[in-house]
Amino acid sequence: DFAVLALQAYQRLVNRQIVVCEPLAGCGVRGIRFAREVDGVSHVIVNDINEKAFQLAKYNVAMNHLDEKVEVHNEDANFLLSSHAAPRRRFDAVDVDPFGSPAPFLDSAIRAVRDGGLLALTATDMAPLCGVHPKACLRKYGGKPLRTEYCHEIAVRLLIGLAVTMAARHEVAVSPVFSHSTDHYVRVYLRIKHGAKEADKSLKEMGYILHCFRCFHRETVRVDALLGHDGLCPECGGKMDYAGPLWLGSLWDCSFYELMTMEVNRKKLGRKRRIQKILTLISEEIRGTVGYYVVDRICEKAGLPVPSVKKVVDALKAEGFKASRTHFNPKGVRTGIPAKTFLQLVKEILQ
Repeated sequence: DFAVLALQAYQRLVNRQIVVCEPLAGCGVRGIRFAREVDGVSHVIVNDINEKAFQLAKYNVAMNHLDEKVEVHNEDANFLLSSHAAPRRRFDAVDVDPFGSPAPFLDSAIRAVRDGGLLALTATDMAPLCGVHPKACLRKYGGKPLRTEYCHEIAVRLLIGLAVTMAARHEVAVSPVFSHSTDHYVRVYLRIKHGAKEADKSLKEMGYILHCFRCFHRETVRVDALLGHDGLCPECGGKMDYAGPLWLGSLWDCSFYELMTMEVNRKKLGRKRRIQKILTLISEEIRGTVGYYVVDRICEKAGLPVPSVKKVVDALKAEGFKASRTHFNPKGVRTGIPAKTFLQLVKEILQ
C-alpha cells in the first residue's frame, strides 16, 4: 500500500506518464498493482530470475488483462538494470524489494533511474542492521550498527547512507522523501538527482550517532568531527559507542508526505486504517531530531513505574520542549532534550 501511495505521489509531482521497473518481482503482484492502481503509469517491467516465479507472473499479468502494459522478464536483476543504464533507457522509478539486503542490486539500480526519478529500497535483514550481527552489517551496508532502543531508525539511516555513498561514486545524489519501519523490514524512497555538486550536498548529511549505554545520552557528529571526539559521555563520563557512517538528515520530505496523505483518501487500500495511523505518527515526528527515547527502557534502568507515552509527550510540550510519538516504536518519544532531563521529567510525572 505504501508503495502504491509513494509511486502515485511521485507521478503527481512530475505530472507525466512514467515507466516503472520491479527487478525482483516474484509473482508480479506489486507491478500489477502499479499498473492497475497508479494513475499515469504507462509501462511496467516486472522481472524475476526464478523460472516458476516468472511463469506465475506471466499468468497473473494475463489474468489481469495487462499484457500490453506490463512486460515480464526472466533475467538476472543486475543484468536487467544495467541494460537500462544508458540515459535514454532509464526508468522513472525502480522498486528493489529482495529477500534480505538490497545492497547487491543497489549500484545497478541507481544507474537505471533517470535524473529526478524515484528509487525504492526494502531491507528485511534486520538482524545485521539492528546490531545482532555487526560484521554482516559492515560487509553489506558499509557501516557499524548499534543495539540501542532506536535500532530500527539506525537501520533506516544505514540503508540511506549506503545509497548516498554508492550514488556519489557516479556523481549522483539521493535524498529520502519517505521512510518507514513496519513489521520486520525497513523501506526507503529516494529521489535521484544527477550532478557532482548535488552528490557533495548529500555526503555532507553523513555522520555518526554516539550513544552512552550507561545513561542513554546520545549525540550526532559529522564525519569530519568524529576523529576529534574523545569517546566519553559528556553527561556521565562513561564510554560511548557509535553507529555509522549513516544518514543524519531528514527521513521525510514534507511536500512528498502531503501528496501521499492526499492519495490515502482517494485510493482503495486493503489496510487503510493502519496506513493512516502510521502516517499520522510520521506527521508528528517529521521535523524531529535524530533518535528517540523508549519510556520502558528508561524507567526499567531507573527502577521506576512506566507512565504512558501520551503523558510524557504532553509533559514535554507543557515545558516548552519539542516532542512527539514515533512510528518506529509505540513506546518511543522523539525529543532533542538530554537524557538526564528526560528522566527528571518522567520522575516528575510519577510524583
